[in-house]
Amino acid sequence: MSQTHRVINPATEETVAEVPLADLAEADAAIEAAHEAFASWRAVAPGERAALLRRFASVVDAHVEELAELEVRNAGHTWNNARWEAGNVRDVLNYYSATPERLFGRQIPVPGGVDLTFRDPLGVVGIIVPWNFPMPILGWGMAPALAAGNTVVLKPAELTPLTAIRIGELAREAGLPEGVLTVIPGRGDVVGERFVTHPLVRKVCFTGSTRVGKKVMAGCAEQVKRCTLELGGKSANIVFADADLAKAAATAPYAVFDNAGQDCCARSRILVQDSAYEEFLGLLEKSVAAVRVTDPTTDQNSEMGPLISAGQRERVQGYLEGVEVAFTGSAPAGAGYWVPPTVVLPRSTSDRIWQEEVFGPVVSVLPFRDEAEAVTLANDSDYGLSGSIFTRDLGRALRVARGVESGNLSVNSHSAVRYWTPFGGYKQSGLGRELGPDAPDAFTEEKNVFIATEQD
Repeated sequence: MSQTHRVINPATEETVAEVPLADLAEADAAIEAAHEAFASWRAVAPGERAALLRRFASVVDAHVEELAELEVRNAGHTWNNARWEAGNVRDVLNYYSATPERLFGRQIPVPGGVDLTFRDPLGVVGIIVPWNFPMPILGWGMAPALAAGNTVVLKPAELTPLTAIRIGELAREAGLPEGVLTVIPGRGDVVGERFVTHPLVRKVCFTGSTRVGKKVMAGCAEQVKRCTLELGGKSANIVFADADLAKAAATAPYAVFDNAGQDCCARSRILVQDSAYEEFLGLLEKSVAAVRVTDPTTDQNSEMGPLISAGQRERVQGYLEGVEVAFTGSAPAGAGYWVPPTVVLPRSTSDRIWQEEVFGPVVSVLPFRDEAEAVTLANDSDYGLSGSIFTRDLGRALRVARGVESGNLSVNSHSAVRYWTPFGGYKQSGLGRELGPDAPDAFTEEKNVFIATEQD
């Protein structure tokens, strides 16, 4: 390891750890070891592979508090979020532990014989994890890939590697064979890029910016390599005048300020029907003021922590220059990368803050006239990942949900990701789907075998 990275607690700016970064040779060695482990891992009997994944889930469960504490210090996540995130790794492993014994092929009726399909694992899968949700996104790729019989090499973000490193250690404690899951801390332009260019890596799962995702996709195309991309978002929260305005205003802050707005599913554009616009803004101001923004390392009741880095804080603050700020919440003074929850009123839909992903605790609010305009404004974006619709009219909710170009929508709710259901985006929000019952299929090749039965 030729370099190290200093991991910083973003709430205090104190050093948490020094993490060695892999160089190209070490990345190659890990990929080759994963390739060597693939043959024996895919040959493990389905019931035994399922049992290993359940054991892995059980070991993670026993370390939820430890993992949560690491994430609070490493990523500045609140305790409630960090505990949920560690538990999500456990739950996703348990969910996909059913896959090995249910990875069904088909028998297709054909003349002259019997036709069968099989689901074969791909080989080595490279997973590139972002810094905003290190644990859940690790699990969403790792669990179905392993369950389908692949081996995994995984690169955590340089800023937030600690929980991934620990989960890799827990996998070995649970009994996963060496080389089946390898966590490789390193730079994106070294380790991440090697996942894309190394011929033994047969699929890349990337979560991050649309800009980098396009490069990953282009690189994978050189080898006709599969990729799943979960990229940016600029999701709309559409509030109709007939909605429960008190509920809509009370929940809206948590749909965008959760994780300090560093969430690709953040509902960072609020569209409010014009007849309810002023009333909604008044209710929203009270809700924003009530958001508890404190250092999660000293306050387990914190509802919003800091941004991940000084650079991210500077980027977010840049979006606020020259913008009309309606009101803000609070934020600690002193050390840490803090920006208060901020509500802005764009001049038009062409404004940069309305169109671009801020990735911070900033939400824009605009009025709309009717259902058609709401859909048009919601779709006026390069992205299409998530969104919410608040109305008491079920027919309207269904019409708008079908009209909005987004992969994950909720009605009278801000729920975006459930491991039972598929997750992914339209347009430049990504390519492919993660989670849900069909996720393991994306880590397999479908093989067709015809057996002639007619006598010559």
